[in-house]
Amino acid sequence: MPAPRPPPPSAETVPDTRARLLGCALRLFSELGFARTSTRALAEAAGANLAAIRYYFGDKAGLYRATFEELCIVDASAATSSAPAAGPQPLADWLAGYFAGFTEPLKQGERMRQVLRLHIREMLEPTEQSRTKRERTAALHAHLVGELCRALGLAQADDDVHRLAIAIGGLGLQLVVAHERLETDLPGLFAAPAALDAWRSRLVEFALALVQAERQRRDGAPPHSS
Repeated sequence: MPAPRPPPPSAETVPDTRARLLGCALRLFSELGFARTSTRALAEAAGANLAAIRYYFGDKAGLYRATFEELCIVDASAATSSAPAAGPQPLADWLAGYFAGFTEPLKQGERMRQVLRLHIREMLEPTEQSRTKRERTAALHAHLVGELCRALGLAQADDDVHRLAIAIGGLGLQLVVAHERLETDLPGLFAAPAALDAWRSRLVEFALALVQAERQRRDGAPPHSS
């Protein structure tokens, strides 16, 4: 017989206790990762007690899962409204929407940056949440591969198209990583929304250059497949 659900913690009468726990969890998990974040640290940061975590989320894993399901997905969808549109369109336009998924969140303030950090940390230190993230990443990669095949006039992707897609995706990911490391030293590159818009334009240009290089390589040599 399952254990009864703990009663509501008497000290937790403030209506936003659950929201505070989620907000603090996003910050701590993004900074320290799941394994190095203790339930005690989470409770103290939120001004709550350990019973509140058990009551609202069951355990630390439940709080981590809720952070992804309730904060990361909602925030990311709100910040990436200019994501790639469906249907045929010029590759440059599609890439502009693709890279907006990296640049637009950086305009949204610290909370959105925490969302990005948490997603990157989940890639480096995978938990059970990784399965859902892998599915989303695979879907976006497949979409990019399809656009590249269309641009290169290919009926089917080969290994080099996948390599090209991974390289283009790396441009956006590296921007997020560099933003974390270099924002203080090079504020002109990141501080203003216009600077991030410039990044999006440059990333599109860099990606198109990679596509053109691949097109030229194919014109001079057969595709390589492992």
